Amino acid sequence: MTEFKSGFACFVGRPNAGKSTLTNALVGGKIAITSSKPQTTRHAIRGLVNREAAQLILIDTPGLHKPHTLLGERLNALVRSTWSEVDTIGMCLPANESVGEGDKFLIRELAQIRRKPVFAIATKTDLVKPDKLRDHLLQIQQAGIDAGLQWQEIIPVSAVANDQVDLLADLLIGTLPAGPALYPEGQLTDEPEETLIAEIIREAALEGVRDELPHSIAVVVDEMVPRPDRPEDKPLIDVRVNVYVERDSQKGIIIGKQGARLREIGTNSRSQIEKLLGTPVYLDLHVKVAKEWQRDPKQLRKLGF
Repeated sequence: MTEFKSGFACFVGRPNAGKSTLTNALVGGKIAITSSKPQTTRHAIRGLVNREAAQLILIDTPGLHKPHTLLGERLNALVRSTWSEVDTIGMCLPANESVGEGDKFLIRELAQIRRKPVFAIATKTDLVKPDKLRDHLLQIQQAGIDAGLQWQEIIPVSAVANDQVDLLADLLIGTLPAGPALYPEGQLTDEPEETLIAEIIREAALEGVRDELPHSIAVVVDEMVPRPDRPEDKPLIDVRVNVYVERDSQKGIIIGKQGARLREIGTNSRSQIEKLLGTPVYLDLHVKVAKEWQRDPKQLRKLGF
């Protein structure tokens, strides 16, 4: 009889390397925020991959970067503490970009971790032709040699085209220790519903905003209660949410002309929230200013960092 395996893996990489998209593809459902804006993951989100003889718990971490704020420093500390706790690590290197200095810095950091398997994952392979992919894989191999890091495997993957995603899961599971399942079967994540709802709204708010704004947006679910006096077969959940920005000018951007942008954010996120909760939702969004919250320890605590 096959021994049951369970354990933790995390994906690391520069911002926008495809970590969250890959996490969602492996889990088979949306648990992590994906956006074309770099540095959008703020929490270490856990996704569960359940197999007949294994349970793999994936941790999607923020991209490691040069911090410019207290929030940035805290996110980097979160990444490093996650590395020390997992059984195996996958580094994402997008195939449509060269292996750059940021990647090499990360590879040198990973080379200092002893006795832990580190996979190199060439992501976004659907965006390149075979000869470009071959060059990219050779670059990854060389970068490992230069840093003194012996890759467990180098594997090309496309989360969007679902190419080699199952193979990657098998390889990661192969490195896990024997042990029982740590979460109930059928569960996709251990994140509270409020966290997932806040992330859905933040993702909708990020679409189409200017580059300086993404880092200034924080979302907090204030209240989530069933509407009283509703018949049992027609429930409705009231979800009250505060969207925080750092300046009055940013508040105007999020609300938009005559509230059009905020209505669009509400419409785009409501359908996903209803799918998550399995019930109709009344979404009440408010935009508030929390001045320079990324740099203020008290406000960071209040906003959950």
